[in-house]
Amino acid sequence: MPVAPTAVPAERYSTIPQFSASTLPRFHASTLQRLHASRTLALPALLLACGWLCALDLSAAGKKVVVLGIDGMDPKLLQSFVEQGRMPNFKALMQEGDFRPLQTTMPPQSPVAWSTFMTGLDPGGHGIFDFIHVDPVRMTPYSSMAQTYPGGRSVNIASWSFPTSAGGVRMLRKGTTFWEMLGERGLRSTIFRMPVNFPPVKAPGRAMAGMGTPDIVGSLGTFSFYTDHRADWPPVVSGGEIYEVSVKSNRVKAQLNGPANTFRRFPGKESLDLLQKGRAVSVQYENPKMSQDFVVYLDAKAGAAKFVVADQEFILKEKEWSDWVHVEFEAIPRLLKVSSAARFYLKQISPNFQLYVTPLQIDPEDPVMPISHPANWSKQLCSNLGRFYTHNIPEDTQAFNHGVLTAREFWDQMIFAYEERSRALDYLLKHQDEDFLFVYFGTVDQGSHMLWHFMDRQHPAYVYDEVLKDGIGKLYEMLDSRLGRVREAIGKDTVLIAMSDHGFAPFYWEVNLNTWLLEQGYIALKDPSKQESGEFFSNVDWSRTRAYAAGLNGLYVNLKGREKAGAVAAGPEYDALLDELERALLAMKDTRNGQSPVSLVLRPRRDFHGPEKDKGPDILVGYSRGYRSSSDSPLGLFPKAIFADNRSAWSGDHCIDYRLVPGILVTNRRIISQTPTLADLTVSLLHEYGIAPPKDLIGKDVLEAKR
Repeated sequence: MPVAPTAVPAERYSTIPQFSASTLPRFHASTLQRLHASRTLALPALLLACGWLCALDLSAAGKKVVVLGIDGMDPKLLQSFVEQGRMPNFKALMQEGDFRPLQTTMPPQSPVAWSTFMTGLDPGGHGIFDFIHVDPVRMTPYSSMAQTYPGGRSVNIASWSFPTSAGGVRMLRKGTTFWEMLGERGLRSTIFRMPVNFPPVKAPGRAMAGMGTPDIVGSLGTFSFYTDHRADWPPVVSGGEIYEVSVKSNRVKAQLNGPANTFRRFPGKESLDLLQKGRAVSVQYENPKMSQDFVVYLDAKAGAAKFVVADQEFILKEKEWSDWVHVEFEAIPRLLKVSSAARFYLKQISPNFQLYVTPLQIDPEDPVMPISHPANWSKQLCSNLGRFYTHNIPEDTQAFNHGVLTAREFWDQMIFAYEERSRALDYLLKHQDEDFLFVYFGTVDQGSHMLWHFMDRQHPAYVYDEVLKDGIGKLYEMLDSRLGRVREAIGKDTVLIAMSDHGFAPFYWEVNLNTWLLEQGYIALKDPSKQESGEFFSNVDWSRTRAYAAGLNGLYVNLKGREKAGAVAAGPEYDALLDELERALLAMKDTRNGQSPVSLVLRPRRDFHGPEKDKGPDILVGYSRGYRSSSDSPLGLFPKAIFADNRSAWSGDHCIDYRLVPGILVTNRRIISQTPTLADLTVSLLHEYGIAPPKDLIGKDVLEAKR
């Protein structure tokens, strides 16, 4: 699983702009414009509701289903831990009902798999093929899950700019979710942190957005790191910003940088330079970032520091985390502020000052973008639970990958996020007033990505750590306790399902697929001497390029009429190239060990169903166990070697041949299929409420009818 950029988003996808940060304050301002309109709509809405209630089919009333969605739980690991006696609640549920591996999607990426579970459609129907898709005109990547749109024409007064209408954000996933179908029958659902549900779809009940929700600056998670030794760190760190600060008189002054302020505009540097030279120029304006000053007072002898953020003060010791700190950015003085929240971690005072700050969250108490349905539900949750992580994927894998957080520090941050989710689950179980309840946990997925190399001595990045060598096992035990909590809270007639979207595998070897395409003659470079320079195909000669790879599993033909500089004609030439690529991919060999890195080639236009199947990659590449796309290749880079040992902390993965990484299905009902799929589970949920699934759903009912 993740903006970063997961299931997670790929570990470097946070380098790709996910949302226009400029939309944030403008979208927030639009709520003011809607206040009066909401009053005038109240009476018609009430009358419509009365008519709707009269027409309800109440045959499904009284039925209850609870689904615990556990991203990345693997059936083989689960079975192993059950046999070791470490997961008594899963064992009891298996004995009460049944257990099967749950076939995932191709590709087995979290946004794709959860979209299939939600809609009962494959990517050809819901249109999600990867964490990122490619704009074939600009040849640039964009988030597959959601996008913003700008407001209307602006009225400009000096350095101020006021939109005449508000911008917004739209979900890119297609299809109708199963809880919308339940809602059409008058059934209420609570959907907590479902991935690819931002903004949350509107249906009877409540929903909190999950994976795909941006932070306040519009990315899928950008941390901040402050140090007085900037030279010790790389110039650019994906998923974060590193700021150099000075320690003067035991004091550090710094800023938290928020989104661009679209209500302000100033001439850009290039325009100013031309104006100063007396050139006639059409001035290009830029929006300044909003910022919030803070000060840190250091006491090295005590090993602690006092933080002052606006009117808030708190003290942290070295190696200590703060709770959530409210952070406001002023868009229009005394009129409009943008609310966010962050946690501070005082990593070190001396000999070097090091401070980590989480991505700035959309504040659930005062959200600047729509993160819940109804809109005020996040505030209600906040009043009961306190502030909580709202962005994309809380676990900061990027900070760990780049050494900003150590493995133990990452563990602590991950457990904090898990405990937040656990408190939310407890609260929801105590306040059940819905017909269907879904609660999502991403801890196992993120932990398996980052901790695999502690338990696997064969991994190129293997590290011995007395605590983390069993880290993944401990995470499974934690989720077992959560299942136990659910079993205690539900009624004896409630259908209980624990499921995951995919499993896991070791990530030993990186595949630079674009480098392979280059060496095979499918890609041509403008300047071969600069092979390793530039990002996202900036050095590619498209007139002589026939195919390219983008995303973690996608391969695209440079097609005439689709790509801006297409070189391959539709029809026989296109079909012949796909045949050629399929043969070549399956014949690929890793000369270092003689293994075949690719075990599956799938063609969306041939193998998927629905109106979106021709809008994704032309080929989906299924890697063999142990292999996965590198982090460079999806971003249009061309490292020299096709294959390389993976020595990063991101050591486990699932973006491979889907047949090798099924998820899990454990339920208190009998499963009548030996090979259930995610789409089957969607259909089964509808059948549970007596709802016939739409004809375009690709699954079948796999749960035994209750006698």
